[in-house]
Amino acid sequence: MIQVTVLYPASDGRTFEMNYYLNTHVALFRKRLGAALKSLSVAEGIGGATPGSTAPFVAILHATFESAAAFETAFGPHAAEIQDDIPKYTNIQPIVQISEVKLDE
Repeated sequence: MIQVTVLYPASDGRTFEMNYYLNTHVALFRKRLGAALKSLSVAEGIGGATPGSTAPFVAILHATFESAAAFETAFGPHAAEIQDDIPKYTNIQPIVQISEVKLDE
C-alpha cells in the first residue's frame, strides 16, 4: 500500500480556499482517480507543537493506493487537469510525497 501526501505549507501572503478545495478540487481528484483510490483524508492545520503557535501546513491530503503503479496509472491521464485547478483555490506550491505504508491501524 502506498500513500500520496500533498502538503500545503503555511506562511505570510499565502492563501487557501478550503471550501473550494473540499467541494471542488478534492471531488475532482476523487472522480478522476476512481476505484484506484482506496482511502482519502484531508486535514486543516490549526496549530503547531507549541501552544498558540501557527500550524506549519494550511492543509494536508492523504490518499492511499495499492501501489505506486496504480497511482501513476490513475493519475497520469488526469494530471494536467488536476494541477491546472490548483490556482483556483491557492497560491501555495504544494509539496507531494509518495510513501510506502508500514503501519495502518
